[in-house]
Amino acid sequence: MEKLIITAAICGAEVLKEHNPAVPYTVEECVREALTAYQAGASMIHLHVRYDDGTPTQDKERFRVVMEAIAKACPGVIIQPSTGGAVGMTNDERLQATELNPEMATLDCGTLNFGGDEIFQNTENTIKYFGQRMIERGIKPELEVFDKSMIEMALRLHKKGYILSPMHFDFVMGVNGGIGGSLRDFLFLRGSIPSDATYTVAGLGRFEMPLAAAAIIDGGHVRVGFEDNVFLSKGVLAKSNGELVAKVVRMAVELGREIATPSEARQILGLPKRK
Repeated sequence: MEKLIITAAICGAEVLKEHNPAVPYTVEECVREALTAYQAGASMIHLHVRYDDGTPTQDKERFRVVMEAIAKACPGVIIQPSTGGAVGMTNDERLQATELNPEMATLDCGTLNFGGDEIFQNTENTIKYFGQRMIERGIKPELEVFDKSMIEMALRLHKKGYILSPMHFDFVMGVNGGIGGSLRDFLFLRGSIPSDATYTVAGLGRFEMPLAAAAIIDGGHVRVGFEDNVFLSKGVLAKSNGELVAKVVRMAVELGREIATPSEARQILGLPKRK
């Protein structure tokens, strides 16, 4: 069985310090949280960026500063910027981080009702545009799927040449408007991807650790972090992203999975080797 790639989603675009005081906004705070996760065993940092007041942004220069600072503090770590952006942003606004030529970036594969009047819009043409941009720049997409229909979209656009093989999926589960976070739901998504594809599971809230365990057993990979969940256990706030990563590491050790280093993660995902 492949070694386990652990991704730390250190801040997201929605979670606030009101939810957990350790949620990072500033460059220094993002470095601190990335470092706790890296030292605990994460080989990848899934990155949103904020201004110092917590306002989410897709500004290229903000991404550049944060990414360079994390890379300096965490040698070799894979930094995966989000192209999700915020409701109402244009495609080009959302794609700014790809201008920095990261190894990976997210590619959302469908539209979702986030709640109330908020619609996270990803039309077929948007997905094609993002996919083509990533091919042109040699960026491997992490295909964010929130339900089964988004897997079907990814597979269809793969056949049309907008997404290359081998594909890497991220099952984002338990989000309002998307698929649930049960074992049944996980198995449904898991059984719907190609045999040569890899996948990561990101369970929100109370689904985070049970789905992590399922992925560890199945041979998949795991994402944890404040973007998805701010609690270490019921009613107990995590003190850092590193605490959440460390919990996954303990589970993996008990279940017989070794943890991938950044270089091993690159090999598993088919990324270029880096010093």
